[in-house]
Amino acid sequence: MPVPQTSAQTPSKSLINLRVTRRDRDLIDRAADALGKNRTEFMLEATRCAAEDALLDRSLFRLNPERFEAFQAALDAPAKPSEFLRKLMATKAPWDE
Repeated sequence: MPVPQTSAQTPSKSLINLRVTRRDRDLIDRAADALGKNRTEFMLEATRCAAEDALLDRSLFRLNPERFEAFQAALDAPAKPSEFLRKLMATKAPWDE
């Protein structure tokens, strides 16, 4: 027998209102209907995809093969020695003391 959800278990939802032209609303409704969805389902899925794409555009980048090889070579190259790096490597780790 399923356990009824309490208000603490029910995810909270927020209302979002949009003003759109009748033409845009009709287009959205036709597209939603073509996919067997209602307007809310269609708009939420489309908006979620657009949001994920916008965020991925800020964290994912693409390179052609030549530029990727140069990028990978830079990552694989050993760090150039610096005074900071020499001092860091000479410092004992706290767990070694």
